[in-house]
Amino acid sequence: MNNQNVQQVKMTTADPSALGLFGLAMVTLVASSQKLGLTEGLSFILPWAIFLGGFAQLFACINDAKHNNTFGTTAFGAFGLFWLGVGGSWLIQLGVFGEELAASVDPKQLGFAFVGYLIFSLFMTIGAMETHKVLFFIFVLIDFLFIGLSLSSFGIMHEATHMLAAVSEMLIALLSFYGSAAAVLNAHFGRVFLPIGKPFGIFKK
Repeated sequence: MNNQNVQQVKMTTADPSALGLFGLAMVTLVASSQKLGLTEGLSFILPWAIFLGGFAQLFACINDAKHNNTFGTTAFGAFGLFWLGVGGSWLIQLGVFGEELAASVDPKQLGFAFVGYLIFSLFMTIGAMETHKVLFFIFVLIDFLFIGLSLSSFGIMHEATHMLAAVSEMLIALLSFYGSAAAVLNAHFGRVFLPIGKPFGIFKK
C-alpha cells in the first residue's frame, strides 16, 4: 500500500468590494451630475460608465466568485454589465454606430430594461439586509433610482421622476464612497475604523 502525500494549496484573494463600490461611486457621481443639470451631455460620462461602472465592477464580480460569494458576484456582475449596456445605448444614441440606429431609438425599450433591473434590485435589497446596513441602504437608493428611471423613460411625471432618479443616484455615489472607504480602512487597520452596521439578522438562522 503506497502512502501518498496530499498537499492542499489555498489561494487567498483580497476583498474586492472596495474597488467595486468605488467604481459604482464614481460612475453614479458623474452620471448624476448630468441628471441634476450640473453638467451637460453624455460624452464625458461614457469613459466612467465603461471603465468604472463596467470594468471595475466586473473585476470585483470575478474576484467575489473566488470568495464563493454568490451575492457579491451577482450584484457586481449585474451592475457592471448594466453600465456597459447603458454606455452602449448612449453610443447608439450619439450616432457612433450610424444614423439609422440613432434615428430608430425608442426610450421605452430602455425603460423596460430599467424595470428589469428594478425587479433585480428589489430582491437583492432583501439579500442586502444580511450583509451590512451601508450596503442595504445603497440598494434601497438603487431601488429609487430605477423607479425614477423607469417612470421617466415612459414619460410618467417626467420632471418629478427624473429628479427622483438624479437625487437617488447622487446619494448612491456618496454612500458608496463611504462603503468603499470602510472596506479599505477597516481591513487595513484591522478594526472598525468606519462603522458599516451589522446585518439585520431577520432571515439568516
